[in-house]
Amino acid sequence: MSEQLRFAPVSVVIPCYRCADTLQRAVDSVAAQSQLPAEVILVDDCSGDGTADMLVAIARAFEPGWVRIVTLDENKGAGSARNAGWAVATQPYIAFLDSDDAWHPKKIQIQLAYMLAQPAVVLCGHAHLVLGPALQANWALSDAELPAKSRRLPKWLLLVSNRFVTPSAMIRRDVIQRFEERQRYMEDHMLWLSVVCAGGRVDRLVMPLAAIFKRPYGQAGLSAQLWLMERGDIGNYLRLLRQGHIRRAQFVGLILLSVAKFVRRIVVHALKTMWTK
Repeated sequence: MSEQLRFAPVSVVIPCYRCADTLQRAVDSVAAQSQLPAEVILVDDCSGDGTADMLVAIARAFEPGWVRIVTLDENKGAGSARNAGWAVATQPYIAFLDSDDAWHPKKIQIQLAYMLAQPAVVLCGHAHLVLGPALQANWALSDAELPAKSRRLPKWLLLVSNRFVTPSAMIRRDVIQRFEERQRYMEDHMLWLSVVCAGGRVDRLVMPLAAIFKRPYGQAGLSAQLWLMERGDIGNYLRLLRQGHIRRAQFVGLILLSVAKFVRRIVVHALKTMWTK
């Protein structure tokens, strides 16, 4: 079998920061793909805890050259780490996976086929599942669900809500927009907004082809820091206002909507905490 037929023209980028407990699961979900990506790029975001040694061990477990390692000399956050991986990627499509998440075995096969059939699409996301510590046995798709159903995401819809998680995103490598350097919260939403505001077509598949193992809000870790995420959300809208992508009245409306959602999350989290005590 030729290399062209064996591998999908996809570079997988995984930012890594002190992820010894979860990275193997993430990489295994890539290695289990029905259509393997051409390369996997692990970016060590200056972990300083032995993560670099683990990355080397993982790379050695696969065919030489399939797993590549990028090492940053300063911790800059997941967005900057993804940019670093993107910069050295060799394939026409980039797929992002976080070190604590995983993919359905047909994720690349289905999503790449969709993007190849829809060349106007520059960024594609999809639905996801929130799972426990291990993948559920019934996480499967039937042939009846193919071809993949999709929805085009207009600018206004992406403005009011982040419609897909980073581990679901596949983007064309030649897109000029990038994650905002050093932005640590809502940096994924900012990239989607930058793409759609520049006129790029963004679609979302309804299939749940990714799994995350923590809820977006209300658990320990990055995603639980609601106020910092809210600041990131407001910062994104301010950046779009300054760039001329939204008008001042739209900016005010989006800020009010964002604050309302933030208050709701705080209330829901407080109620859950109260009832679980």
